[in-house]
Amino acid sequence: MAIQDRLRAVFVESLQLDDDVDVDNLKYRDIEAWDSVGHMALVAAIEDEFDVQFDTDQVIDMSSFKVAVDMVRDMADG
Repeated sequence: MAIQDRLRAVFVESLQLDDDVDVDNLKYRDIEAWDSVGHMALVAAIEDEFDVQFDTDQVIDMSSFKVAVDMVRDMADG
């Protein structure tokens, strides 16, 4: 499964998203579930799924699904 597809599944499960949510264009605080607590749960779920560790700046900068995809891809390539 591609990184983007795996990450989309993590977003859906972690934030308990409905089927009608456009995950690919989702941004922090677009939905109620993606608040500060939801953000930390999401970060932990991504770290578990991809066996990566985000630093503080990355956690703060993860402001959208697209940014998260880029971060995970960069970490997978590096």
